[in-house]
Amino acid sequence: MDYTPLLIQIIVDAVVLAQVLWIVGKWFVGKNKAKFSDAILIAVLGVVISSVIGFILPGWMGSVLGTIIMIVIWLALIRHFFECSWLKALIIAIVAGILYWILALIVSLVLVLFGLSALPSMW
Repeated sequence: MDYTPLLIQIIVDAVVLAQVLWIVGKWFVGKNKAKFSDAILIAVLGVVISSVIGFILPGWMGSVLGTIIMIVIWLALIRHFFECSWLKALIIAIVAGILYWILALIVSLVLVLFGLSALPSMW
């Protein structure tokens, strides 16, 4: 099995998500608490842990349980690194998630205009 596409996806997701988390974190907790290095750590740890959980828990039951586990892990990572409450972590996660998928949609559409098929894996 070739893990190269998975590794590329993890790296790209972490790089893009880190920037979105950093911007949203600055909006909600301020630039003193939302450092870019923290956003990178949140994104890398979140994407890697998410990939491992997805591998360990296959099937529909695993995806339900894995989703619940990952929501808690993402919120805990945001809460820890951005030093905020659970509610602010939830708000940051929701806003960052929405912005991330809007950005992914825009990038995908631009790539399609250039003749490349690069729709996110969720489609």
